[in-house]
Formats: sequence, structure tokens, C-alpha cells
Amino acid sequence: MQSPSDTAQDRSAHPARLQVETLRWRDGRLEMLDQRLLPLQVEYRRYESAEGVADAIRSLVVRGAPAIGCAAAYGVALEGARLSASRSETFSSGLERGFDLLRRSRPTAVNLAWALDRQRRVWSGLSAAQPTQIAHALLAEAHAILQEDIAANRALGGHGSALVPNDARILTHCNAGALATGGYGTALGIVRSAAAAGKRVTVVADETRPVLQGARLTAWELTQEGIGVTLIADVAAALLMARGEIDMVIVGADRVAANGDVANKIGTYGLAVLAQRHAIPFYVACPLSTIDLSIRHGSDIPIEERSADEVTGFGGVRWAPDGVAVRNPAFDVTPVALVTALITDRGVVQPVTEAGIRGLCATAARESSL
Repeated sequence: MQSPSDTAQDRSAHPARLQVETLRWRDGRLEMLDQRLLPLQVEYRRYESAEGVADAIRSLVVRGAPAIGCAAAYGVALEGARLSASRSETFSSGLERGFDLLRRSRPTAVNLAWALDRQRRVWSGLSAAQPTQIAHALLAEAHAILQEDIAANRALGGHGSALVPNDARILTHCNAGALATGGYGTALGIVRSAAAAGKRVTVVADETRPVLQGARLTAWELTQEGIGVTLIADVAAALLMARGEIDMVIVGADRVAANGDVANKIGTYGLAVLAQRHAIPFYVACPLSTIDLSIRHGSDIPIEERSADEVTGFGGVRWAPDGVAVRNPAFDVTPVALVTALITDRGVVQPVTEAGIRGLCATAARESSL
């Protein structure tokens, strides 16, 4: 179902930019960078079916809400291509199964459902077409979703850069960079845009327990690009804030409720409380596709609980005693009252209110229909 395909080329010729793609389409297959192996190995895995992509999403080969959405879109396209020589009935039932497998792979990130809904609309619009025609259309939509995500991240980065002062010391949590998106990143996209605008910025990256996305991924991305980054243990953030060593917090999001409550990697809520205590701006970077207007409050966002193995050890090393009870929620919800602003690809919502969020989404929908 999947196999290693190749490794990244030597990056010495272009030291100033990230030399890997989170996901890419090659020779009729989806290739995704295996983020479980970073930073020690840079390896791509190849996928040929919705089942394979769903397993990659579930097992964290790919992670980050926008990247998961892109991967799911390609998962549907792969399933369409795989079944394109089948009779229409077989094609339809198989594709439906693919949608279901992908939708159930992870529950919290709304971009997954958003991308699948886009692919379903493509399929519904071609209900009388032959399987080969539908398969071509699904692939074209997956390509479009990927390119739109990269463009949205760049636009978001531009809006966010305007809020970043020169010499800013930016605390971030988890990884909301190119690795979490189709490319460029959300929270780290703002950092990239600020640096490109000539601002001197440095990043303080939380390690992000329990699977260390900040240590393994964020620190790796930024060192690849020559952007100053300091790695800290999650529990050190409070001390640095109290000492006046943090100027702003910028995080990504996996889902934003209509009222502005934000679901993001576990530990985000605690940082927001600390930021308010120390009068530090707390910004959330999210494309509009991460806003879920169907969910009114953050308490209604499903929170994924993951395996105890992620907490009792790491990398094949166990440090907790056998039989200990474990809780491993992958996300928490930050109340809107703690969010200084939402930075989106269509502009900044500040202060964060439901009216402001709905107004921005409505304006974007009108502009897209023109």
C-alpha cells in the first residue's frame, strides 16, 4: 500500500529556504513526507488509495489541519483513479467507502471534512458521467485545493506580518509551518513574511509534548531557513513570559468555532492563559477553511484522544511504569476571550466576535462567487 520512494536532495545549494514539500503528486501517486521520522530522516512515502492516505493521516505521517485537508482530497482522487476502470455501481460504492475511511481518520481538524465536502460536490455535479471523467475531475480539484492552500497561507502571512514589530520575540506551539500545510505555513507563514519584509524576528518554540512537534518540526523548519529559533521545554514558557522575554504568541488552529473559540494542539489553552496574565498578545493564524460556522461554541468541537503509548514513552523508549493510567487528549480549546485576533487569509478579525467572523466569511463567499 505504501513504500519509501526517495529522500530530499542536498539543500546546500539553497540554504535559505525549506527544501521539502509536505505532499506532492508524482507519476499518478501521492507522495507525503513522513513527519514521524523528522528531523533525523527525510523520507517520502507513496500512496495509491484512500485507505492508505487515511492510515497516513491517522498515524501522523501527515499532520496539521490544512495538510490533512489536502491529503484527504488527494485520497479521494486516488480512490477515483484506482476504481476508474470499474462499472459505475462498483465505482460509486468504492468511492463512498473511500470517503468514509478518510472522514473517520481524525475527528478534530475541520479541514479534513471541508476538503471531503468539496470533493463530494465535484462528484455530485458529475453524477451522470463516466468513472474516468469523475476521476479526472477529482484529481483536478485536489490539485486546486493544494494550490489554494499555499496561496491562502501566503496571504495570511502578509496580513499577520503587519502585526509583528521589529525585533519581535515570538512564542509558538506545535508546528504550524510549511509541514502542517500545503506549503509556507500559517503561524510560521507570518514569521516568514515578517522576515521577508526585512523585520528582525526570532522564534521561541515550545517542544510540544507528547510527540514533540515543536522540537522535531518547527525547530527543524526554522533552522533550515536561517530564522533564529530557541527551543524550550513546554513548562519554561511561563518563566520567559514573566521575565519579559516574549513579545507575542502566534499559534495555528485545527478548528475555530463560530464564536471564536479555538481548538489547537494540547497546551495552547495554557499558553493563552499565561499570555493574558502577562499582557502579551495571543494571535491565532488560520485560513478561512479552518473556521467551522456549523459549530457555535468550542465545547462542541470533538477532541481526539490518542494512544497512551505517546505519553508513556517516545521513539521506542518507555519511561512510565507498566499499568499506569493515561489520558492523552491531542487538543484543547482556547476560549475566545483569550484570543487577541484571528489572522486569516482574508484579513484580521480584531476584536474576535461571532459577528466579525461571520461577516468576514460572508464577504469572502461573495467575492468567490463573482
